[in-house]
Amino acid sequence: MNFLVTADWLVVGLYFLLIAGISYWSIRRKKNSPKEYFLANRNLGWFVIGASILASNVGSEHIVGLAGTAAKSGLAMGHYELHSWIVLILGWVFIPFYMRSQVYTMPEFLERRYNEKARWLLSIVQLLSYIIAKVSVTIYAGAVVFNAFLGIDFWTGAIILIVITGIYTIFGGLHAVMYTETLQAIVLLAGSVILTITGLIEIGGWNNLINSISKDHLNMFLPLSHPDFPWLGILFASPIVGLWYWCTDQHIVQRCLAGRDEQQARRGTLFASALKLMPFFIFMIPGLIAYAMANSGRIVLETSDQAFPTLVKALLPVGFRGILAGGILAALMSSLAAVYNACSTLFTMDIYKKIKPESSDQQLVKVGRIVTAVVVVLGMVWIPVMQGISDVLYQYLQSVQSYLAPPIAAVFLVGVFSKRINAKGAYTAMVVGFIIGIVRIVLELFRHSLSGFLYSFATLNFLYFCILLFLFSIGLMIVISLLTEKPSEEQLHGLTYATTVAEDKAKSRASWNKLDVIISLIIVVIIVVTFLYFSPLGVAAQ
Repeated sequence: MNFLVTADWLVVGLYFLLIAGISYWSIRRKKNSPKEYFLANRNLGWFVIGASILASNVGSEHIVGLAGTAAKSGLAMGHYELHSWIVLILGWVFIPFYMRSQVYTMPEFLERRYNEKARWLLSIVQLLSYIIAKVSVTIYAGAVVFNAFLGIDFWTGAIILIVITGIYTIFGGLHAVMYTETLQAIVLLAGSVILTITGLIEIGGWNNLINSISKDHLNMFLPLSHPDFPWLGILFASPIVGLWYWCTDQHIVQRCLAGRDEQQARRGTLFASALKLMPFFIFMIPGLIAYAMANSGRIVLETSDQAFPTLVKALLPVGFRGILAGGILAALMSSLAAVYNACSTLFTMDIYKKIKPESSDQQLVKVGRIVTAVVVVLGMVWIPVMQGISDVLYQYLQSVQSYLAPPIAAVFLVGVFSKRINAKGAYTAMVVGFIIGIVRIVLELFRHSLSGFLYSFATLNFLYFCILLFLFSIGLMIVISLLTEKPSEEQLHGLTYATTVAEDKAKSRASWNKLDVIISLIIVVIIVVTFLYFSPLGVAAQ
């Protein structure tokens, strides 16, 4: 499906030159300590933090998948794309504790709040999930997109993607990753905005678009009888997954930890929150446009996942296609670099340093680079496996987070609001919740040979399962904590709202002003208006 001509290739080439220039500039900077290598010397401002957070979030499977989902089944999955309010929770609720504790990783924060066992468990869970799911899925989707947009075969595309991203991540550390991600976010958003506007012009404007597609496609709140996305399930389950992803996942929060202070970190989340509003409109709306154009015979969609590349081919002139191709490549590389760096930080600071606490700063940086290289190699080894994965299993991998996220989200959320929750309660909830999630994954794979309770357990809607596991984890954590000893005030110092001293509260209060609050409120209002517009009442009025 290669439809790029010479002018487009020049644009793509210019993009790679810019990435190379930023990477070279960043690699030349001193990175002799873990703080310099893993957290960019904790000296980044809000613009880089916010752009990097969005770029880390949006991958090629995100862009192509969102447009494809919108074309096939409408806007129901848009709930996950309107999680800007959860990014605000990261900034307003969690950032003060994370910045005050001066941690490198989320597992390290759990050790401060609970105990060493909680740190080990979360480190292992996050590393496994990154290597098995995130790295492999990103590489697989990236190679497919390379083939679709650039005409490069699967293996060549995958290796190019892995090697280029691996080089600047290994040598540049988080500083290189975040500055390249800033450029990548700009390219990605610019290209997608151009496609959306061009598509709306082609279809005759917004009113023509909504009049040419079914009302069901516009409804974000599907009936309770819907087999996949009942409104009650997605309304409550998506925030649980969002809380885990945006507020506790290493590859997102690490960008905030690199902020020069609490104010810059929080404002970075406000900027990211504003940017996060855009994917709903610039990735999902093109899917609706493709659906409408296919229904009218103006384009042919072989599969719903071809919605985005088909629109690019049909609508964009020479040169602009190159911008979109650069945007897709930006999404691929930024997502992969974020995972590479997160794996490196987790292993080095949470595992290697715990085993060898006497390690020098230079040794830790060296180990971090070696780990990144190992993850790069594992990614290439995993390619043959991913090449044989079916679309069904690919979608299944995306739902796995609904089985693993609830206990982690519960432990973090309740942990900062309640000083009564202790290490035994948190650890028990994480272990039991993790086991239940893994059992669900295994049973779902073999559901056709099950019956009775096991079949019901394996086939319960994944959204309802997520909600129930979250509530169960909270309940178990509370019960175990109440039956065992209270944590000491010394251990909890500054790690819960109830144990934050007046001096720290004053510093935190001084880090924000009315403008920060106003921006946050505007973002929330936009989300509420969007939900209402695409609700059954809003759709009926259109």
